[in-house]
Amino acid sequence: MGFFDLNGSLGRKFGSIGLSLDAPCIQLAVRASDKLNINGAAAVPASILDKARNIAEKLIEKLGLQPVDICIDQHIPEHAGLGSGTQIALAIGTAISRLYQLNLNVQQIALLCNRGKRSGIGIAAFAHGGLLIDGGRDLNSPVHSVPPLLARYDFPEQWRILLIYDGSQPGLHGQQELTAFDELPVFPDVLAADLCRQVLMRAMPAILEQDLLTFGKAIQELQRHVGDYFAPAQGGRYASKPVSDVLNCLQQAGVACFGQSSWGPTGFAIFASQQDAEQQLSQLQNKFSAMLLSGQLSWQLCKASNHGAQIYDAQVRGA
Repeated sequence: MGFFDLNGSLGRKFGSIGLSLDAPCIQLAVRASDKLNINGAAAVPASILDKARNIAEKLIEKLGLQPVDICIDQHIPEHAGLGSGTQIALAIGTAISRLYQLNLNVQQIALLCNRGKRSGIGIAAFAHGGLLIDGGRDLNSPVHSVPPLLARYDFPEQWRILLIYDGSQPGLHGQQELTAFDELPVFPDVLAADLCRQVLMRAMPAILEQDLLTFGKAIQELQRHVGDYFAPAQGGRYASKPVSDVLNCLQQAGVACFGQSSWGPTGFAIFASQQDAEQQLSQLQNKFSAMLLSGQLSWQLCKASNHGAQIYDAQVRGA
């Protein structure tokens, strides 16, 4: 949902707030094998299988393990701002650790997979679920460490999240993302201080009090200032023009909480109930019917996941 200190003058940089969702999700099975095999369901793209192979190869080499067979049943869309890379890395790493009884924790797996360089939200989401706030990266540390989890809350069960997908473009990633951070100007110190206050004195109390309007005000401040800061790199406050049009429509309708997830292009909006979400979704479907028919826009209605990753041994599942 946003960074709150992109200045870093206190010795820590980034700091982020984010939410674990029950969908989309990654689901996979890992078994011992005499050679490395990667396969998946028909809907799983080749790029996901390639990424899984790369992750498994590196872990097997670093840890000196025997090969594995990985079958991916469900996946999270890549480069959509939904943490696909972190989740697949942690899922494979955790399964391999469980299979070979290595007892690695999530932070150790993240470091082995080179995840969590800026945000710790994806790592904390895998471990705990819920609404998560991390303390950013220690700029004075000579080694890579996972941003510490500062706070974790159960997200209201009745609130619903609408994801708005743009299937025509990926979000910034890889070298483009690194270049963007290198070329952007220094983030104003006074603005970073205000955003930290928005998180501490608005978002955190509002979640405990289940006050969506106040929570939304805090998220809107993060989205507005961070989005405008990233605008030169992503082409505007939001990376996708169609998603931006949908979010502007929701704003005009008085929706309290909305924005872009990470680098996008996926947008999100949060509603107080299933009924509110379905009512707004019906109006959006009428207004943006042409984009839906063309496949440029699509939706997904979900809720928060207030638990971490679920791990099963094969014999427990009857496999």
